[in-house]
Amino acid sequence: MTQSGSLADHALSPKNFHIFGSGISFSISPTIHNAGFTHHDLPYKYDIRESSHIDGVAHLILDKQFGGASVTMPHKLQVHKLCTGQTETARLIGAINTLIVKGTGNERHIVGDNTDWSGLHRIMTDYAARTAQRSDIGLVIGAGGASRAALYAMHTSGLRSIYLVNRTLATAEKVKEDFKDVFEIRVIKSLDALPEHPDVIVGTVPAETTTEDQFSAIFGSRGICIDMSYKPRQTPLLSVAQRHEGWDTVTGVEVLLAQAYDQFYLWTGCEPPREKMIEAVSKYEQEKARGGNKKGML
Repeated sequence: MTQSGSLADHALSPKNFHIFGSGISFSISPTIHNAGFTHHDLPYKYDIRESSHIDGVAHLILDKQFGGASVTMPHKLQVHKLCTGQTETARLIGAINTLIVKGTGNERHIVGDNTDWSGLHRIMTDYAARTAQRSDIGLVIGAGGASRAALYAMHTSGLRSIYLVNRTLATAEKVKEDFKDVFEIRVIKSLDALPEHPDVIVGTVPAETTTEDQFSAIFGSRGICIDMSYKPRQTPLLSVAQRHEGWDTVTGVEVLLAQAYDQFYLWTGCEPPREKMIEAVSKYEQEKARGGNKKGML
């Protein structure tokens, strides 16, 4: 239920929201969230703040007008040190992509949360409901902060077998170890070593580091393929999936929107105006259509 009516009855103080990361000048998160703020007539603004190290944005978090932030790579695994607390889910996943301000004055706290997993979970459960298909086997490609959210989303969606592949095997093994008390992850050395076809595939590595040939043998008869990389929107992984009848595909922009809806609600208490946000992204992409491609990750 939207709280825009109750918000209108009170004078709101201006707040600043940001996205923290490195190499994120391309981010469309400001387009998404500012469209939501405008729709609800909130005195908030959202911008890009790049920093090679998370300490470089600490002063923004301390500012009394700080309202919250999105956190992207390479900071998802380090930003916890600037938080006064974390949600149980964020702590379990081991990656934070959302900062939330709780309280004011001496009671002000910065809470780290993760909406990557909840956005992915919604996409997976919506697919299951729409197709009436049960998904049992999952594959996550990559072992960074985004992969942890993807793995947890698969677990909460009820997949019985979850595989993880990463270029550096030791990194994948560390992720497996971190989740061992909650659910089992099966690490494989390469995609060629995948013992069974997955129903759900999530790519979490930059598209520019991949080729279509890598994914030629991983698709079975049906399923859903999600790529969290969104520059370019049409990635090698999605291109291969679309050549297999029976496979649904979800772009990185759709994933970005799904997790942003949850962020918006956590920050404002208002229902995210999904159609307005999608329209804003479409308009932005049309305006930038003639520009060159740059790498993009959530």
